[in-house]
Amino acid sequence: SITTAVPPTSCNISGLLAGEALAAGDACYIKTTDGKVYRSIGTSVNAAAAVDGYVPTDCPAGEPTSLYYNVQFQYGAALSPGTFCYLSGTVPGGLDTVASTGGTMVIGRVIDATRIRLNPSY
Repeated sequence: SITTAVPPTSCNISGLLAGEALAAGDACYIKTTDGKVYRSIGTSVNAAAAVDGYVPTDCPAGEPTSLYYNVQFQYGAALSPGTFCYLSGTVPGGLDTVASTGGTMVIGRVIDATRIRLNPSY
């Protein structure tokens, strides 16, 4: 879940629709062909490897959603502070501690055992 109190409008993209079911915290991109939000994945260097932001809550396909970036998310437990995060090459919407083929840019950094600071991939 998002832990940044109220992200400024400069850190969110609203008025979007989910192109597939999305889970809170998923790294996502906006598909140019339909303008909908999909989970990013770093399996190859293509449009799906871009990260425009992260969904703050679970969202079914076809429902309204927003993307947030440059914010802190409650992301797990027992994370290693200072660790850099990359787009996963195996889990759609997921993060990894190593770069993937399409996810070569650092998109996050672990703040403490439960929080990550997340950024877009550009």
